[in-house]
Amino acid sequence: RIQTLPPSLQGYEVSYNNLIGTMASSICNLTSLTSLDLSKNNLDGAIPECLENLSSSLSTVDLGNNNFRGQIPENFAKGCMLKSFRINNNKLEGSLPRSLANCKDLNLLHVGNNNLNDTFPNWLENLDQLYVLILSSNRFYGQIDSFDVAVSLTRLRIIDLSCNNFSGYLPTNFFEHLHAIREGYEKKVEPKYMQQGFGKVFVNYASGLSITAKGLQKEFQIPLSIWTVIDLSSNQFSGEIPKILGELHLLIVLNLSHNCLIGPISSSLGRIPTELKNLGFLEVLNLSQNNLKGPIPQGKQFDTFTNGSYMGNLDLCGLPLSKSCDTNEETPAKFDRDDDYSDELNWKFSMLMGYGCGLVLRMSMGYIVFTTRKPWLIKIVERVRQKCAKR
Repeated sequence: RIQTLPPSLQGYEVSYNNLIGTMASSICNLTSLTSLDLSKNNLDGAIPECLENLSSSLSTVDLGNNNFRGQIPENFAKGCMLKSFRINNNKLEGSLPRSLANCKDLNLLHVGNNNLNDTFPNWLENLDQLYVLILSSNRFYGQIDSFDVAVSLTRLRIIDLSCNNFSGYLPTNFFEHLHAIREGYEKKVEPKYMQQGFGKVFVNYASGLSITAKGLQKEFQIPLSIWTVIDLSSNQFSGEIPKILGELHLLIVLNLSHNCLIGPISSSLGRIPTELKNLGFLEVLNLSQNNLKGPIPQGKQFDTFTNGSYMGNLDLCGLPLSKSCDTNEETPAKFDRDDDYSDELNWKFSMLMGYGCGLVLRMSMGYIVFTTRKPWLIKIVERVRQKCAKR
């Protein structure tokens, strides 16, 4: 169990243990506490209400992966100093407290995998320092298309709203103001972000963050700012895919699967990039059952793929399909970008398109060093891992 702690304690980090019992309210006597990490234990019971009183000193709270029940403390005071707040993978109920809007410096909010029942938290528009927002696997519901983010949430790089009951059209206005993914912050942020120094010790608020790509959950000890993710899968979104998504030039993972989307895929998303030919390791490609159009890239690995890779895309042309391309057919799209971006990182991407209710677009990224020194938008391929493991 959690033992009595000295009042002068500034950091209490005991994750990955076998702690049991409740989180005693005596922990709220630690008025000098700046970091509290009880994650990945077997703690249960309610989160003490008095925890909110420590928000004037606490910068990071991680209570994830326990068995906490009840509701989240509701009264975070003005002047709240929280930068990272994680309560994911518990059994918490009720709504997300509006008073979290008082935590103006909040970088990361992770409440995924609970039983929260609430509408989309529109009050988040006050948090202009937010980089990561994860609400996945709860009971959030309603529309978010009217959400006004004109002067806020411009720094968001990871947005995961998957496995909820959100409905209505995909929020075009929301996407328009994701400037960190769309247009220019890439040259202003460090590769490692959400990091703060305490004397000679540096704390990264995103450390250990898990991201789902291609149906697999990957945990990163120190995620980089290049990681940009939008996951809206497994909701009840309807209507067409907004063209604005094609302008999110820094986006690496886009998952819209298991919704009820209809209509065409924008040409900015709907062509097969010629640069995929450079993925020499690629052994399996499945782009079937989408609305892709234009010519199929020719040469290299693409000469090994059969008709089955392109089934259900009536507007594709070129080998191995029997439909030939017109001589004036546009060449497959290239996503050229400034070479000076991300000098320290080169990437190859893996990619897979799937389908579900109506038209579903599922975009995921793999993780391979790419030799062209050019970051990419949304490339979808599936890599056979078993052979790589044998090598």
